Amino acid sequence: MLAMNLIRCCLSLARRSPSHFLNLSTTQTLVSPSSSRFKLITFQTMVSRAYTTPSHPSGKLLFRQLFEKDSSTYTYLLADVSHPDKPALLIDPVDKTAERDLSLVKELGLKLIYAMNTHVHADHITGTGLIKTKVPAVKSVISEASKSKADLLIQAGDKIYFGDLFLEVRSTPGHTLGCVTYVTGDGPDQPQPRMAFTGDALLIRGCGRTDFQGGSSHELYKSVHSQIFTLPKDTLIYPAHDYKGFTVSTVAEEMLYNPRLTRDEETFRYIMENLNLPYPKMIDLAVPANMVCGLQDLSAKPVEAISN
Repeated sequence: MLAMNLIRCCLSLARRSPSHFLNLSTTQTLVSPSSSRFKLITFQTMVSRAYTTPSHPSGKLLFRQLFEKDSSTYTYLLADVSHPDKPALLIDPVDKTAERDLSLVKELGLKLIYAMNTHVHADHITGTGLIKTKVPAVKSVISEASKSKADLLIQAGDKIYFGDLFLEVRSTPGHTLGCVTYVTGDGPDQPQPRMAFTGDALLIRGCGRTDFQGGSSHELYKSVHSQIFTLPKDTLIYPAHDYKGFTVSTVAEEMLYNPRLTRDEETFRYIMENLNLPYPKMIDLAVPANMVCGLQDLSAKPVEAISN
């Protein structure tokens, strides 16, 4: 009986304790936003922090989904509001709504450090160049495989830190040669469930076309199944576009209900080769502009890619 009472007492104290403190040895890969290129720094340190059960929306993460109606493009604003600087980033900004996005960043008291693209868009001009003219300290980001210009050229496996939060880069070519998916970090102090910003590689109940800009239905099928469908099933899917009013999906939903990517690869390739879509009306204007980050200075020296 004495032993049982002691156990009950310990359990009661544990329940009342607001947090548990752990000493952890951590290794982090950081990106320095002030550098002219990525500098990957690995260090080891002892940290002491409170353990809390992760949830979504995260207490650290501020998240906004923004819309541009002419191209049906989603722009995503993410920030670490637990950090003193409140560092923030924008994914797939559009030139037409750049002022709106910057006003929101200012209203929320955030410090914008990155303006990022999932790929070279063909249906609108990116807002990254215009944003850089308004806030010169902002770094533009795109994949090295896209062969386009930006301050930071990323590769698969890179981690993009904003405060204590980060995005993992996954290579998902197929819609274009340089498509990437940005996925929120995996860890107890990162947002849960995870979030995947899939660009045009995976749309809600669809996917991007594969008939221009080095597209390949074989590559797209492989990319989605190996890089996105292998994420936890509750991972939230946020695409670059939606034309039917959907705002978010999950990996589990798309694995069950996506009418193209639930098929075998041969059927998928047949579907993609017979879409008979019209020539994108903005492609001849948008692609050349987006290859230089929208309005980026053409005389600027090329930026070296980083290595893992």
